[in-house]
Order: sequence, then structure tokens, then C-alpha cells
Amino acid sequence: MLVELVKSGHVVAGCGRNAAQIQSLQLEYPAPHQFAAVDASSEVQVAQWADQVLKGVGTPDLLINNAALMNTPAPLWDIPADEFDALMSVNVSGVANVIRHFVPAMIRAGRGVIVNFSSGWGRSTSAGVAGYCASKWAIEGLTKSLAQDLPTGIAAIPLSPGIIDTDMLRTAFGGDAGLHEPAARWAARAVPQILRLGTKDSGKSISIE
Repeated sequence: MLVELVKSGHVVAGCGRNAAQIQSLQLEYPAPHQFAAVDASSEVQVAQWADQVLKGVGTPDLLINNAALMNTPAPLWDIPADEFDALMSVNVSGVANVIRHFVPAMIRAGRGVIVNFSSGWGRSTSAGVAGYCASKWAIEGLTKSLAQDLPTGIAAIPLSPGIIDTDMLRTAFGGDAGLHEPAARWAARAVPQILRLGTKDSGKSISIE
């Protein structure tokens, strides 16, 4: 998705937990693009990062929350408490942290689109992924309620990306994940659709076609 956004002429500020990967991204995409090693589940880290972005890049026109963990497939009672808590901290609290520290600037600017990545498992369920389903159903509700809180001119949209061959999908599907669309091909289709989202879509459950 980063590559497609840059190709479309957008300045991108992003974060992730893998410091080595972040450093590599910053070398490949130097300023004005900005990347930082941040744990989205840490409000302190998100607050510091948001301050750097708002001062260095400016108020975002498009805020995308796509950080997520997948539980190791198992019945809910067999998912360790620390694994469940970590998943909810990233998938739900992490989204709230980012919103808390970026959306006030978007409100002051009077514009912007917030896209929170949901999932097909935020609108349906399967055995073995109760933790992940719980987090993505939470994102659906959080985002729809957020849309009602926002003033005119700002949109909040829960977006289901579809099934993409990623490391996270391989946690759930194993080798069968390779039967699905590669991330780069998905991004080429998805980014133009995401960039067309606006206030007309606020509060609606949207899927990448």
C-alpha cells in the first residue's frame, strides 16, 4: 500500500514495531516521507510519534489504522491470556490511541478520512479465531460510533480489505494463504478505491472490491 500511495503523489508518514524494517523504509523513501518505530498499543509512544508527524508532515488527509495481530488458531479457552490481551491491545486500543492523537488536528482542519481496517471476520465468525473476530467486530462498532461523533467534513470508515496473502494470514491459513492474492497486487487495486472514500461513506461498512 505504501508504494501505491507514494506513486500517487502522497506524502506518507507511517509506523511499525520492527525497527530494522522501519529504518529500511526510511532509507528507501526519504523525506518528506517519515517513518518511526512505534508500538501502537503504547499511548505514550503513539503520542510522541503523532506530535512528530503533525509538526513535521502536517495534519493527515487520510488516516489509516491497519496494525493488527492474529491469534494462533485455537478454541478461545486455549488462547493464553497474554496472547489475547496483546491482540486486543494492538487491534483495538492501538486504533483508539492513533485516533486520540491525530483526530483533534483533523477536526481543527475541518477535513479528513479515517479508515480503520476491519475484516471479513469483523462481520462473520469462524472457529479458532475468537480473539481476532472479537477485535475486528470491535473495530466495526468503534468506527461506526466514531462516525457519529465526528463533525461535518470528516469521515470514519470500517474497511474490510478482503483475503490477502500476508504473514498474518499464514498464521490462520498456513500454506493455503498462498492461494490468495499477493499483497502488492491487492494494493494496486485497493489504493485507488481507498483514495475515493469520503464523507458519503462515513459510518458504512466498506469492502475492497
